[in-house]
Amino acid sequence: MRGPGPSIIPLPLPRSFELFVGLRYTRAKRRTQFVSFISMISMAGIALGIAALITVMSVMNGFEKEIRARILGAAAHVQILGGESGMDGWQQVADVARANPQVTAAAPFVMGQGLLSSGSAVRGVYVRGIVPSLEDTVADFNRHMVAGKLEDLKPGEFGIVIGVGIARGLELGLGDRVTLISPQGQVTPAGLLPTLKRFTVVGIFRLDHNEYDNALALIEMHDGEALYRMGDRVSGVRLKVRDIDNAPLVAAELTRTLPGGLYVTDWTKQNANYFRAIQIEKRMMFIILTLIIAVAAFNLVSTLVMAVTDKQPDIAILRTLGAAPASIMKIFVVQGAIIGVIGTMAGVVVGILLAENISVVVPFIERTFHFHILSSEVYYISELPSDLHWRDVISVAGVSLFLSFIATIYPSWRASRVNPAEALRYE
Repeated sequence: MRGPGPSIIPLPLPRSFELFVGLRYTRAKRRTQFVSFISMISMAGIALGIAALITVMSVMNGFEKEIRARILGAAAHVQILGGESGMDGWQQVADVARANPQVTAAAPFVMGQGLLSSGSAVRGVYVRGIVPSLEDTVADFNRHMVAGKLEDLKPGEFGIVIGVGIARGLELGLGDRVTLISPQGQVTPAGLLPTLKRFTVVGIFRLDHNEYDNALALIEMHDGEALYRMGDRVSGVRLKVRDIDNAPLVAAELTRTLPGGLYVTDWTKQNANYFRAIQIEKRMMFIILTLIIAVAAFNLVSTLVMAVTDKQPDIAILRTLGAAPASIMKIFVVQGAIIGVIGTMAGVVVGILLAENISVVVPFIERTFHFHILSSEVYYISELPSDLHWRDVISVAGVSLFLSFIATIYPSWRASRVNPAEALRYE
């Protein structure tokens, strides 16, 4: 009868050995090259997804910034509107508005609708009567003039400044005459007759925004008051604020300080559909591209499952030496976390470089493959804009690290459940 076999005395393991072993398992060995190859694929997938997400988010931020700049080139940050009959004493209203420290400029305007007629062509337009010297302080028309100047609008001369789309549609140039038909007409025995007035084109602007280039015409404010029979009243006052993001707050403050009967609105309400659509697109793109990161992150599950299967004898030996199940779990969490952190860091670096150099990368791709991503013949914007926001980078990196950590939990738990006796039976 055999005597009892030699007993195995657990040896004390050094502290934080889990990190050491996890780092060792991440390195490639001859018999685990396939597992290491899958790990590299997981890293590359995470990096590619993050780089794509950061680049796309930056491009969409750039589009939003570009659209905002073009809209605000013609639209006011804040508008104070009178009632149906207009606003009396706009100077006093402007003084109250300028008392707000956020308001930097104010300009009155007259707004109406009409038809522009030239020959047999007719175009419906929004007509805005302005004071050129004041309008230039709240809008950027002068910066976008392709012909003529805003200052050429003089009271009593009935000049008109039109968008490039109107000029193209009606075949108008500087000095051409065009008829403006106003719905505010005269009552005659034959019925209501619209008011017709001949205007001279003194300027053409191009904001690269369809709503303004094809449907906005500017005239001098006093001419507008006469055309729309408003007397000394105006439609409202346009304001410019120091920080456009504070426009809703300024509008709310002015609502409390201005007399009743006036309506205050800001650019976020006037163009809510544009920016709501952009926000929805950004949110959907973030979700869709996050799925790429999720797929790459959950490749870690298969990578770590194969690693656990390959390292079962090692796990059994560590357990025999006294390693607790929690320590075994930490080893594989460390291995998966290293893959996730390296992939995330690489993706963030590549994404930032692409976002900051999109104006160089895109022309290189276009020259290499002989095509235009944004053709100037089709799109107003011929270059991809980019605006990198660090909060986007941080949120993308955080999502990637979180998904990578979640992907390590199940394989690491499986490793902690390995039975040493079963693992060493056939070794």
